Amino acid sequence: MKKHLISPPRIKFEAAKALGIATNGFAKNAHIYPYFVIAVIVMLVSACSPKGPYAVTNKVYKHQADSLTQILQVQQPVALTDSAGLAVPADWVGTVNFGIRKPNYVIIHFTAQDSLGQTLRTFTVKHTGTSAHYVVAKNGKVVHMVNDYLRANHAGVGKWGSVTDMNSISIGIEIDNNGNEPYTDAQINSLIALLTRLKTTYFIPTANFIGHEDFAPKRKPDPGPYFPWKKMAEHGFGYWSDDILELAPENFDYVTALRLIGYDTSDLNSAIIAFKRHFVQTDIKPKLTQLDMNILYNVYQKY
Repeated sequence: MKKHLISPPRIKFEAAKALGIATNGFAKNAHIYPYFVIAVIVMLVSACSPKGPYAVTNKVYKHQADSLTQILQVQQPVALTDSAGLAVPADWVGTVNFGIRKPNYVIIHFTAQDSLGQTLRTFTVKHTGTSAHYVVAKNGKVVHMVNDYLRANHAGVGKWGSVTDMNSISIGIEIDNNGNEPYTDAQINSLIALLTRLKTTYFIPTANFIGHEDFAPKRKPDPGPYFPWKKMAEHGFGYWSDDILELAPENFDYVTALRLIGYDTSDLNSAIIAFKRHFVQTDIKPKLTQLDMNILYNVYQKY
C-alpha cells in the first residue's frame, strides 16, 4: 500500500495552522520557518518548565520524597545478634495487612517572624533545619509544605504526657504572626477549616490539639495570648473551661491535675505558666490563684 507522506514544508504549515498562526504567504517565506519551528519548540519547553521562586526547593522536596519511597520498598530480614554475639535466625515475609502511619496530634505555632515570605524562606533553606506542614498567611492563604504523612521539624525538644518525639506523630501548623499582634479573622477562619479537615481525615482526638507552649513550656510561648483557644474548643479542637466553675477543693492536687492534662511537671513553674497561657491568658505568673485553681479543676476532668 502506498504511503502518503507530508513534506517538511507541509508539516510546518500544519503546525502553524494548528497553533492558530496566519499561514498566508507560507510558501513564499518557507526559508524562515525552520527558525519559526525552533522558536515554537523553545516556547513549548519553557511553558513546561517549573516556574516560580520555589521551583528549586520543590525539586529538592521531590528528590527527598523519592528517597523515602525507596526505603519503604526494602524487603530484607532484620539483622540481630544475641548476648553471645551469635546471629539470630531471621527471615522476611511480607504481610498483606498494613498501611501508612497517620498523625495523631496537631501542634499550633506562631512564626515569630514579620511576613509569610520570611517564614517560607526560613523553611526552604537547609541551614535552619526547621519546617512545618502548613503555614497560614494573614490573608487566610494556607501554604502546604510537607505531606501530612511525613515528619516535619517543628516541635523540637519537649514533653507532653509520655510523648517526647512529637515531630514523629504530629502535624505542625505555623500561623504568620510575630507574637505581639492579634490574629486576623481570615487566619482563624482558614485555620478552623484546616483543623476540621485534619480531624476528620485522621480521627485526631479533641484533646490532641495543643500549642507549642504546651509541649515545650521552657522554650516556647506560642501561639501566645492572642490565640483564641476558647473558639478552637467550641469547634472541637482542644478543651476549654466551662462558663460556670465549681470551687476547687482545699486538698486539690493541682500538680497531678497538670500532669494528667499532659504538662511536664518536672519544672512546675514552667508547667503552670504554660497552662495559664493556654487556659487563662490574662495572667501568666507562675502562681495559681483561686480562679486559676478553679479553671484547672474544671479542665483536667475533661481529659
